[in-house]
Amino acid sequence: MKKLFHELVKFCAKGNVLELATGVMIGTAFSAIVNSLVNDMLMPLIGLVTGRVQLSGLFLALDFKNYPSLEAAKEAGVDTLNYGAFLQAVVNFIIIALCVFMFVKLMARLLPKHEEPKKVERLCPYCKQAVHEEAVRCPHCTSDLSDA
Repeated sequence: MKKLFHELVKFCAKGNVLELATGVMIGTAFSAIVNSLVNDMLMPLIGLVTGRVQLSGLFLALDFKNYPSLEAAKEAGVDTLNYGAFLQAVVNFIIIALCVFMFVKLMARLLPKHEEPKKVERLCPYCKQAVHEEAVRCPHCTSDLSDA
């Protein structure tokens, strides 16, 4: 049991696991912010434009009778197809995806570009192929480069 615990600690101490956990926590908080943006700011405006239609309240009663609200249909014991809740989730997803995309673009602009270190190469004096600076023998023609 002690060995298993040490393996778990070693696994959790890896950089990728900690980065993933941090990303999940930030993503959860970000999702809550965007859900609030959608539900508290955008959907009331959309409801105002569409004549007070509340998207999440749209449903189809599976007994094909009309009910004034989703709650009334549930009280009557009728199964419902809640397509409005699905549409609300799609709108939330699109807005979250747009926000994440814009955030990533902003961070890419703000953070410095990571450049690969340039390989220092020289040309073999015999075959004229590129050879690493520290090489003592050409990998192409196998010439001795210790003098060159």
